[in-house]
Amino acid sequence: MKVGIIVPQGWTGEYAGVEPAQAWKRSLAVAREAEQLGFESLWVFDHFQTVPEPLDEITFESFTLLTAVAGITNRVSLGHLVLCAGFRNPALTAKMISTLDVASGGRAEVGIGAGWKQDEWEAYGYGFPSRGSRMGALRDSLEVIRRMLHPGRATYDGMYASVAGAINEPKGIRPTIPILVGGNGREVTWRLAARYADELNLNQISPDDAAAALPVVRDRCAEIDRDPGTLAVSMHYSRHEAAKGGAERVETLARYREVGLSRVMVLVQDAVRDEAALAAFAEDCVQAGVNMVRSGREDG
Repeated sequence: MKVGIIVPQGWTGEYAGVEPAQAWKRSLAVAREAEQLGFESLWVFDHFQTVPEPLDEITFESFTLLTAVAGITNRVSLGHLVLCAGFRNPALTAKMISTLDVASGGRAEVGIGAGWKQDEWEAYGYGFPSRGSRMGALRDSLEVIRRMLHPGRATYDGMYASVAGAINEPKGIRPTIPILVGGNGREVTWRLAARYADELNLNQISPDDAAAALPVVRDRCAEIDRDPGTLAVSMHYSRHEAAKGGAERVETLARYREVGLSRVMVLVQDAVRDEAALAAFAEDCVQAGVNMVRSGREDG
């Protein structure tokens, strides 16, 4: 199992009262340190206003921050945890991800979900469609993005999104850019992941619940005759649980590894003000048997 770090953006209130320039500098410093410590990937949230309540505090925009992170790192994979399908035309999303892949030397991943935070949808003028409509938009977005990232021109006519001979050049550096679908919905989200994704990212559930989920995920693959071994399953590890530290954190990470997750991603919130927090988390990862990357080699 590997571990990715979510770069601070202010969304969870970690930059309350901090000047924007200082916060930006700290976000980039955390990203740089995470790569140096041997974490496998770096991630950003796709949100506009703070959680749980929308406050007049910093929330850095995701694509801008991720592009800046690409410029100061060399090895780590880069992605969103996760893009909201309803916030951007999916063809534009594919274009942006493809460009990010080139800018980062082939390190971009597409992380996408249906979206849920009603206050920012409404505040930014998107309305707030029903859950069924949001899931339908996610399905159509996955169709468009996959076609835009594959060879040739993209054509698709869906209820929520369409393209007609769309050219996406460059498509990125790698033959295909990995797609991650995020969410805990067994009936729709996991079926979409089985059909379209390289990875399913579960959201903040316990190791025991993750163990119970994996057979269902395998069933979703079997429904379409897909080899379950080709769909990686990862976890957005709760920042609150990760903040407990010590033996409890080591045990949780070890349990996620034993369950069979491919990786976990977490916001180490204390790293904003405590310069030792990220290194301490890295040491706990090593104790839990996580694969860390040291000087170009994986240990653990």
